[in-house]
Amino acid sequence: MINNQLLTIFLQQDFMRSMGKINVVFGVILIVFIGIIVFLIYLQNRIKKIEKNINNE
Repeated sequence: MINNQLLTIFLQQDFMRSMGKINVVFGVILIVFIGIIVFLIYLQNRIKKIEKNINNE
């Protein structure tokens, strides 16, 4: 009986710790995806400029 209660308390504490870490993981993933999107937009604009230069020559 006491072992079950201790196990329940331990699992609840572990769950609370993991919830804090999962927010950090989501934050890092969000920052990476935003960086990828910004980089792709930058590349798209750069490619458009190069295509215009090629078509004008």
